[in-house]
Amino acid sequence: MESQWILSHQKNRVLTLTLNRPEVRNALSTDCLELLVKHLEQADNEDEIGAIVITGSPRFFAAGADLKELQQQTVASALADKRPQVWHRLSMISKPIITAANGYALGAGFELLLASDIIIAGESARFGLPEITLGLIPGAGGTQRLIRTVGKSLAMQMVLTGEPMSAKQALQAGLISEICVDELVLERAQKLAQRIANHAPLAVRAAKAVLVHSQENHLTEGLQLERQYFVALAGTDDRREGIEAFFEKRRPQFTGQ
Repeated sequence: MESQWILSHQKNRVLTLTLNRPEVRNALSTDCLELLVKHLEQADNEDEIGAIVITGSPRFFAAGADLKELQQQTVASALADKRPQVWHRLSMISKPIITAANGYALGAGFELLLASDIIIAGESARFGLPEITLGLIPGAGGTQRLIRTVGKSLAMQMVLTGEPMSAKQALQAGLISEICVDELVLERAQKLAQRIANHAPLAVRAAKAVLVHSQENHLTEGLQLERQYFVALAGTDDRREGIEAFFEKRRPQFTGQ
């Protein structure tokens, strides 16, 4: 049964992973989260995959962590919890991750969105960190990634009240990149993923690495890293192919070399 918690489908160079635990509104139990990360790590090592899309159901992207697990947790078991390591493994995925969210993305489900690279949301989408209502705080990057994305005031409001925001509010806050009608969210995310996957793989990985680095480090360090990747890409076959194709007015044929 656990193997069906994540449905996998590949088309061209895009892998789509669908959360499939409808009985618990796609709650991210430890086993489910680890299964998702294993799929991501496998995709990260496959040359025929250029970008990854993660989605849920029409009503729920993911409703949060598994409350039955949290109910049994003690200080000792929380200290020994392997989830932080699993979340860290997710953050190390080098290929772009696009999330396509309809319905509710709450708690750990929202933290999964925050850990992704691009978020496409349906008009019905709602985003929130309700942990405060349970006597908790977010524990998988929610406070840190949210405040870096939307700023102090809005992050404080969301975390301290536990109230969700709408897709329109999320777009205004810079939390998501686009809103679509619900029925087109996955299709739009897959189209973006395919466009990204058509680009030079080494350049895509470098661009993601530098952008992620910029959220976590000082500007000076980010500029240095950006330049290092820029110089390294100068020696690749794909860069030569990209420029030659531009002058020859044809589509480049990238090989990842």
